[in-house]
Amino acid sequence: MKKILVAMSGGVDSSVTAAMMVDAGYDVTGITMRLGSPDTIEVEPERPNCCSLEGIEDARRVATQLGIPFYGVNYEDIFREQIIDYFVEEYLVGRTPSPCMVCNRKLKFGKLLDLAKSLDCQAIATGHYARIEQHPETGRYLLRTARDISKDQSYFLAALTQEQLQCAMMPLGDYTKAEVRELARKYHLRTAEKIESQELCFVADTNYRRFLQDRIPEKIEGGDIIDKEGKVLGKHQGVPFYTVGQRRGLGIAVGKPLYVTQLNANDNTVTVGESDDLLEDTMQVERINLIAIEKMTEPIRAHVKIRSRDEGGSATISPVNETEAVVKFDEPRRAITPGQATVFYDGEYVIGGGWIVGTHTT
Repeated sequence: MKKILVAMSGGVDSSVTAAMMVDAGYDVTGITMRLGSPDTIEVEPERPNCCSLEGIEDARRVATQLGIPFYGVNYEDIFREQIIDYFVEEYLVGRTPSPCMVCNRKLKFGKLLDLAKSLDCQAIATGHYARIEQHPETGRYLLRTARDISKDQSYFLAALTQEQLQCAMMPLGDYTKAEVRELARKYHLRTAEKIESQELCFVADTNYRRFLQDRIPEKIEGGDIIDKEGKVLGKHQGVPFYTVGQRRGLGIAVGKPLYVTQLNANDNTVTVGESDDLLEDTMQVERINLIAIEKMTEPIRAHVKIRSRDEGGSATISPVNETEAVVKFDEPRRAITPGQATVFYDGEYVIGGGWIVGTHTT
């Protein structure tokens, strides 16, 4: 009997995953990561937090209901060092982070995979909406979009390695969210009607600006808002409080809409421009992780997303070396943001992904 570890957050998705694995005959152990947070604001009841004590207790109760062993592991220190500190540092240097992408690679399929192996588990099952397949000829493990494209999480999993994909199970990829709810009711799970948790699990009220202000007040200082010619138009409250494409909260009136086009941490300025100034057709990408192919030796065509909720656009990806590339879009894209992850698709399959470091228009 295959022994697997199921990552349980206390939500309906991971609860159903655990139930499905038990139903399929696996030897299942439930595990919850206690990630903690310096953020002590109470979580609003209508928007639960997967890192909360309530979430851990819900996971424990579901495990008891399913009759499987359950453990909690304290990863507060590593979560703070590798996720929260990264999140803060990216904003400080004028980049917009993708913490879920980093967490998946370093914790959920990194630290947790190490734990699974120490417990003689052959795989980790999670409640992610994505599909994993093995190519019949190359043997590579492939990452495919979920059947329910509105819930697809392949973007957030594009940094996973071949070893991590080999040891991952994501049974919800073939189901819609409505079908998962029905399964939860079928299994009589206590989490069947529980609403989804917020995206940033460590920011209780979803206000990342308040989180940064509370955590690093001494590192945030106001400065000038300038146009592309360098003319001062107003004052900003701190570079970390802004992101490329932002329109609201600029506090300046010039008779036309203005948007943040660039964050300049070195000279503590925020550059703004008109809507068309946000359009770029070329971006530089680094730290590329390839999934569908082993390496990229020549330009390839792909459908490229520049953020998680982006519809994506057709582009040519030209490798610079094994981990860097230049992406040229067929049509200019709006608000390409340094620090964000970009993911390359071939239809439903993830070719790979990387991190945006800069842009320009050719």
